[in-house]
Amino acid sequence: MKNNPELDIEKPSEDADVLLQFLDRASQVFVKKLENNDRDWSYDQTKHQNGVYIPHAQRDSGFFPTLTLKEREDGKTNEIWEAYFLTYWPQFEKGYRKSRLVNYRSKSEETHLTRIPKSAFSELLPASFLLIGCIQLADETVFECLTLDSASEETALLSDIFNLDPDFKVGIFRPEEKKSEETARIMDFAEEVISAWEDGAIARFAAENSVMPTSYEIAFRARQVFMKRHGLVNISPFSMDSPGDALREISRKIEWGIFREFQRRERSVELIRIVMGDEPIKIRTSDIIRKLIDELPAIDALMLSASQQRKSRAGYSYEHHIEAMLGDGKVPFEKQVILASKKRPDFILPSLEFIDSKKEGSETGLILSAKTTLRERWKQVEREMEGRRLFLTTVDENIASNTIEDMASFGVHLVIPESLRKSKETEYEGHENVLSFREFCDETLTPNLKTWIKTGSSH
Repeated sequence: MKNNPELDIEKPSEDADVLLQFLDRASQVFVKKLENNDRDWSYDQTKHQNGVYIPHAQRDSGFFPTLTLKEREDGKTNEIWEAYFLTYWPQFEKGYRKSRLVNYRSKSEETHLTRIPKSAFSELLPASFLLIGCIQLADETVFECLTLDSASEETALLSDIFNLDPDFKVGIFRPEEKKSEETARIMDFAEEVISAWEDGAIARFAAENSVMPTSYEIAFRARQVFMKRHGLVNISPFSMDSPGDALREISRKIEWGIFREFQRRERSVELIRIVMGDEPIKIRTSDIIRKLIDELPAIDALMLSASQQRKSRAGYSYEHHIEAMLGDGKVPFEKQVILASKKRPDFILPSLEFIDSKKEGSETGLILSAKTTLRERWKQVEREMEGRRLFLTTVDENIASNTIEDMASFGVHLVIPESLRKSKETEYEGHENVLSFREFCDETLTPNLKTWIKTGSSH
């Protein structure tokens, strides 16, 4: 990553309408979470890869034009298979360009999409996305292309629409099929809502069936699902090979699914009550249309609150899971202790009194801060240190290398899921201040646990 992403925090993100309109136009959409090599060619001249790697399963799926053997007169024997087609990059340039899908057989099945704009990739954070939509214009097929920065609202929307797993790498989707799947998921519930409204019981139905549980309750449910799925009695980090990956699965996959179902129900009922009211009445289509227009500000507020609800939930839930993991592992800690600076670090291990006591072993104490996503927020935890050791744990994929180096300069250690340590989509590898949650447990918690327990600290 050649630039500092923190300089762009005021830059407005791409309008979600651009993504939604793109998905409406495309009959099929190729989606790839970009690896580092898919981005760094655009700004690092020392890199050998040119363009974006296209796995051969998607290359040969029928989505892309079929490769043909290039005729060569240079006497070289290595075969080159290629296909040229029109691409359109509306975020970065006007007009079409002729892009190339090329496979040098000397490199086996390795295939790259080349002759594409560098500007589409040069500013992206790790784990960003490339979307290619197959769009029919008159008698010609055009491939419209978008890139979505991993820190943008559009990436969250994309993941929501296609229900992308945190471990998603690449796939081809039909937007219409995804819409049908979403409709099918809510139809049974819709019938219940209609019945309740017709019976004049929509308010009671809402209270009993569509009230969003607290973040603590949803987090608890997610851990129960995880433990049952993996045959565990608790989530002690010492009883799992990959406790960081467990945190990622619980918070980013299981809990998100639970939350999404509750939010779908809650928003559906609220929308009905805004438009139709609580009492059953005979209503014409024209009246519904007028009501929709008249209540547009309330509907907008409902959609906005849904977005804000998603953001606030994520932060609190991750803290809940860290607290449960420390508790199950019998690790002594204090939570949300007020420091002299008026800051409230998430966790102090084993206690603030122990760290500040200047007694033998007190230097082993630490501050553990939990952030689902970082962006520029890591500087907030830096102000919590006050000379103490600070470890920052996250499940975020999109931290740029220069940001990790900035953290190191302040003495901040980054604790991440095991699967992200050497992932091709992240920039964590090669940084001494980055360690997996397993390494954090083995190298930091375990050697000091007996000392901490002897202090009598508890939570």
